[in-house]
Amino acid sequence: MEEVRQKSWFGRNWIWVVPVGGCLILIILGIIFIGTLFFGVTNMFKNSTPYEYALEQASHNPDVTFILGNPIEADGMISGNISIKNNTGIADFSIPIKGSKGAGRIFVVAEKKDGKWTYEKLYVLIKETQEEINLLESVLEHI
Repeated sequence: MEEVRQKSWFGRNWIWVVPVGGCLILIILGIIFIGTLFFGVTNMFKNSTPYEYALEQASHNPDVTFILGNPIEADGMISGNISIKNNTGIADFSIPIKGSKGAGRIFVVAEKKDGKWTYEKLYVLIKETQEEINLLESVLEHI
């Protein structure tokens, strides 16, 4: 009696395992790349002076805290752009925020010259009422 040796599972199925496995690896690597890019850009925004300044101004503004409640914190994905090169730069972005009573969005338009940021626009738009609270006016009142 002759013994018939059967091929291994991989030997029988390699024709479809290799392409499918290769595609899955490329998809996983693509997801990792996009995730890394997303978190890198998000960290660049969060570590920028305009982002920190905008959140600080909103958190300390009595009108904003009265309408949205305390604490004021970032809530979601930042949209817009920021570009910094040496002592110059531009920022034009918005930050979704929330408090204990409501939500809104901080809008920031700023320019950096000679290492100093100048804010052209800095305001909170309340989501429910579409009311705008200018954060630059409160800064000027304290000067």
